[in-house]
Amino acid sequence: MNPRPSTLSADGMVSSSHPAASTVGARVLADGGNAIDATVAMAAMTWLTLPGQCGIGGDAFVVVREPDGSVWTVGGSGFGPDGGDVDFYTERGLRSIPLDGALAVAVPGAPAALGALHAGGATRSLTDLWAPAVRAAEKGLPCSAKTRDDVREAQTAIAADPGLRAVYLPDGRLPQVGERLPQRDLARTIEALARDVHSFYTGPFAQQAVDALCAGGAPFGGDEWAAGADVRPEAAISGNYAGAVVHQTPLPTPGWMVLQQAALNDGVVGFSPWLTAPAVDRMARAARLAFEDRFATCGAGNDGWRAVLEPAAIGAARDRLDGRRASSGAFSVSAGDTTSTVAVDSDGRAVSFIHSLAFTFGAKMTVPGTGVVLNNRFGRGAYLIPGHPNAAAPRRKPLHTLNAWVITDTSGNLLHVGNTPGGDGQVQWNMQLISHLLDHGLDPAEAVAAPRFTVFPGSDADVVGRPAELRCESRIPEDVRTELERLGHDVALQGPWAAGGSAQIISLDAARGLLSGAADPRQEGIALGV
Repeated sequence: MNPRPSTLSADGMVSSSHPAASTVGARVLADGGNAIDATVAMAAMTWLTLPGQCGIGGDAFVVVREPDGSVWTVGGSGFGPDGGDVDFYTERGLRSIPLDGALAVAVPGAPAALGALHAGGATRSLTDLWAPAVRAAEKGLPCSAKTRDDVREAQTAIAADPGLRAVYLPDGRLPQVGERLPQRDLARTIEALARDVHSFYTGPFAQQAVDALCAGGAPFGGDEWAAGADVRPEAAISGNYAGAVVHQTPLPTPGWMVLQQAALNDGVVGFSPWLTAPAVDRMARAARLAFEDRFATCGAGNDGWRAVLEPAAIGAARDRLDGRRASSGAFSVSAGDTTSTVAVDSDGRAVSFIHSLAFTFGAKMTVPGTGVVLNNRFGRGAYLIPGHPNAAAPRRKPLHTLNAWVITDTSGNLLHVGNTPGGDGQVQWNMQLISHLLDHGLDPAEAVAAPRFTVFPGSDADVVGRPAELRCESRIPEDVRTELERLGHDVALQGPWAAGGSAQIISLDAARGLLSGAADPRQEGIALGV
């Protein structure tokens, strides 16, 4: 298990996947800021500390639990190009939307999401909250082992983009761990957005971005870019599990898939000992069923997700799970490059935040002279299947992998806040984290470090139809893996910590007024109390 115990605090706490981001968030709380202030500050710092995972040109989602028990969300993701219907791509001989370059890009939602989150309750200006990120960009943060690995993975594509090459391939070579990587263009962009975050969507920057995308062959018109600025708070979607209430992010996220799995696993998984074959089998089959439903019926512009959560549909699905063994499936889980934070302040306000470029360094394309790396969410999330609810279409957002959650009791009192990156692994690992906490009483450090298993396949556009596996970290005991194979799973063995993800959890023990939190040991993050 995790060699580090949970961090404890009687006031506030933050957790992220990089020490510098957690430090910025903890300082904001210590200086009297709230959990929204801390989250906004950490978001900008992670643009520097984990540049392959997130950035201004990506998407972002958040769940906020207020001190009065109310819960709200913000969803920041944009449309693909207005000229980008299925025929546009298939007429060019494409069977799927490319993952690199202009054709891969959807309008970034992160700036608008952070603007809406800030407007929803921050006490400090964006200029103040983003000042640490501006300084870090100007001076250059030391390159981490994670960033070096990400640059190595995407090196050929990075070398082809002048903006990326100038930062991440100094003198044409891989950066050394610890080498400072200044990003002065990005520093100027962050300063400008702090003064007016919506300038990302209108005016000179927006025109420059659209011109660069059109020059790369993407059929953007500009109106869909401007429409990305319209991000407003929304209600969370919620469901019950083990006597608690799970609050999740709505469409276009797959938050409903976590709620569906919770409904299918409730009253079943908790009656099996922790991580035994019956528990793993049930959760794996519930996850696979959720991916089947996502692929068959659910798009960002329909109510397919509501139908699968209806009591009659859940009852029928539970009957299916009770009567069948492992399915071969037809979908595939892809890794994702995403990062996340959690924060709780002394008033009990809790924020779960997650943001992403989709895959490593997104589309591997920058807006010239700005330092902004653009996402490849359209290539990852939109299908070229005519008539499909998730097919590429004007003003239709591609379905997302990102989701975040807060857990309360039935009276709205805070219990836990958490999330994890990891592509289509997210909805599975989040269900596992929730079960660890609510079914088995694990503390945050135990939950984030627990052995993971992953249904492969999921439903990303680039990997639909790949062979099915149940990937298990080797810390899941051999006798459990053997029993899973007997139950019909094609078990693929992973290294002891190789599943991926970088989970964050903070839990509240209200009776003692005690916060406990932890960051996933699979990355270098930390939880810090104040």
